[in-house]
Amino acid sequence: MWQRVQTLYLAIATALVAAMFFCNKAGDISFVSYWPYLVLIILITLLNVLALTTFRIRVFQVRTTVLSALLTLALQAWLVVDFIVTGNNPVFHVPAVFPLLAVILDVMAARAIWADELLVRSSSRLRSSSRKKR
Repeated sequence: MWQRVQTLYLAIATALVAAMFFCNKAGDISFVSYWPYLVLIILITLLNVLALTTFRIRVFQVRTTVLSALLTLALQAWLVVDFIVTGNNPVFHVPAVFPLLAVILDVMAARAIWADELLVRSSSRLRSSSRKKR
């Protein structure tokens, strides 16, 4: 499991999203003080953990990774809109870009998982065609 690059991508993405539980968004306001952010962060973290643990079911793993990337992108867009709407020029901290990094890592993981799935399918096809020839 840990020897695959997509597992590292998913683990880093999970750590970045989970770190948002303990970080502040702007000033003394934390991400988890606003309950919609809290729900999204919990859901994204659970999807990433699910994608990490379902390494034997690659198609399901790709789907959960892509869903996690989409939800994380929605969270990042919501943070950007929240930043623009706030008129008193708040200074956002570095963890405000963690979702963007997690989206990039999730997409890279999904591509690597799909590449593994295609490799397994092609090798299975080669094995089955060699058995038929005998």
